[in-house]
Amino acid sequence: MPKAVKRRKDPIIKSGSPVHFLLEYGLLFAGSLVIALSFNLFLNPNRIASGGVAGISTIVEAVWGIQPALTQWALNIPLFLLGVVLLGGKFGVKTAVGSVILPFLVLITSHIEPPTKDVLLASIYGGIGIGVGLGLVFRGRGSTGGLDLAAQILHKYTGVSLGLAIALLDGMVILTAGIVFSPANALYAMIGLFVTSKTIDVVQLGLSTSKVAYIITEKTEEMSAAVLYDLDRGLTRLSGQGGYTGDVRPVLMVVISNREVSKIKSVVRSVDPRAFMILSDAAEVFGEGFKLHV
Repeated sequence: MPKAVKRRKDPIIKSGSPVHFLLEYGLLFAGSLVIALSFNLFLNPNRIASGGVAGISTIVEAVWGIQPALTQWALNIPLFLLGVVLLGGKFGVKTAVGSVILPFLVLITSHIEPPTKDVLLASIYGGIGIGVGLGLVFRGRGSTGGLDLAAQILHKYTGVSLGLAIALLDGMVILTAGIVFSPANALYAMIGLFVTSKTIDVVQLGLSTSKVAYIITEKTEEMSAAVLYDLDRGLTRLSGQGGYTGDVRPVLMVVISNREVSKIKSVVRSVDPRAFMILSDAAEVFGEGFKLHV
């Protein structure tokens, strides 16, 4: 008899539970702290204004000598209130908390000495830090407010797409930095902004540690049994149709870890050397047999 498939039971944190509540606010605080440290250690000391309210605060400090945290409060809080009035109260408590706590953390970490004066290194590592921080905040379903709210207002009242609105506002900040500081600083700010966007994706989606395999074979039953009992993985049957022949045939979808890639290739070849298989990255997988994420 085929061996029984072992099922792993992962602990599930229920949405709305006290633990889930604490976890989300913990991620909001941790992410804000990472953003504040990245700002004070890398971006602000090297005059890298890579968009957003943080970038504006860097320019304001250079021109008028006003503490960045004060500028961030002066912009974040009115923007949040304006967003509530114009867009409705959909932002929630976490956006309000993020709008207040991030400048506070910027203020209390402003005394830390920067580790480098190399502008390129600062733009790269500052961008990574901001990306990690924002990724954590987003995983906690929070927001730090700022120009994202202004972009949403612009999107609603002008019809400009949200992505374009954010790009325009960040672009204006970077352009102003290029005028106030130097064109080179604006170019470094663009590097930081690019690194930030890519790092957010990594934190949100994770480095790909899983693959999804699509298998088309004439030996459907034998292949299903091999995947279930030899590979010890579940599968899903999808309905497919040949583009040339028009024949209807099942497509087996299997999610595996990276270390199982060689094994599934071997299993497929042993069952049906003529089988057609596609392997692609799965950015994030959760559920039975895989790690659950917040």
